[in-house]
Amino acid sequence: MSRPAPPDQLSLFAAVEPAPPLAPRRTVWPAPPPDALRILGARLPGPVRLGTSSWSFPGWDGLVYARPYPKPALAREGLAAYAQHPLMRAVGIDRTYYGPLPAEALAAYASAVPDDFRFLVKAHQGCTLARFPRHRRFGAQRGQDNPRWLDPAYATEAVVQPFVEGLGAKGGALLFQFAPQDEQRLGGRHGFPDRLHRFLAALPRGPAYAVEIRNHKLLTPAYVAALRDLGVLHCISVHPSMPDVRTQARQWGVHEAPGLVVRWMLSPRLSYETARRYYHPFDALVDPDLDARAGIAELVREFGEAGRPCMVIVNNKAEGCAPRSIEALAEAIVSPGDGASGEPISDRIGSAT
Repeated sequence: MSRPAPPDQLSLFAAVEPAPPLAPRRTVWPAPPPDALRILGARLPGPVRLGTSSWSFPGWDGLVYARPYPKPALAREGLAAYAQHPLMRAVGIDRTYYGPLPAEALAAYASAVPDDFRFLVKAHQGCTLARFPRHRRFGAQRGQDNPRWLDPAYATEAVVQPFVEGLGAKGGALLFQFAPQDEQRLGGRHGFPDRLHRFLAALPRGPAYAVEIRNHKLLTPAYVAALRDLGVLHCISVHPSMPDVRTQARQWGVHEAPGLVVRWMLSPRLSYETARRYYHPFDALVDPDLDARAGIAELVREFGEAGRPCMVIVNNKAEGCAPRSIEALAEAIVSPGDGASGEPISDRIGSAT
């Protein structure tokens, strides 16, 4: 692989000029956080951004929202209230994986949050699926080769430009997620890194890019070298299809990376559909994953103490309730050992009053 000119890549948390104060939303109100939660948020290192995969969950009343608002209201107007939570300094936007959003839609999200808030945005799956799955939602394209796979022209127009124009410096990172696929169609362990490198090298410089893979055999030294050559981050995914946090960190060489992106997605015992049924309405920690929590906390402490940017996005399907997972994770970051019990601070406050 030839080395291009060093990328002038934005920091995950680049400074921005102060903006006028945001007008308060009157339709969705945040839950008043306890003082202990405010103190915990203030103790997190500045480069650390924690958040959830989306924000529109009525079961989060009392944790994030003042009451159980309808899901459509939260989807439209809940982001501003979500961003007032002391620990929520980031959020994932997953809907862009299923269809690109225009810059205007992303700009509306950006206008709802403070200046130091960041978004982790998934790129459209059209960039990363070598062949369309045999699923009815793909219609006539089911089972067909995808002509837009790793097409930098399409990715630039449909994904990168709206991300940059809509979010500006609030666009923490743009994530290219490669769902589980036939490894040979991706090029195999030898061909995939070269194809990925050519694709990423052809994208506009500036945004912070990250790559998430779900075929664990593709996490090879050649893959690592391809990303490192361009300043692109490997997203550590806590998912049954991938090695554990510490193993991925070691294989990625995370201690030399300029930034950290982690997605804590799914309990190791369940599928997404099973977890959705089992954990609904996502208001309690059902299956604390203490090993994943400790591994993530170790990485975040290292990056935070070194002043290197890091973003951790947590899904409800990881332990049952993403806001409660974030509370326990934040405690494990600032006070090692405190988050090991599996009981978040809001529960302990409630039991003491």
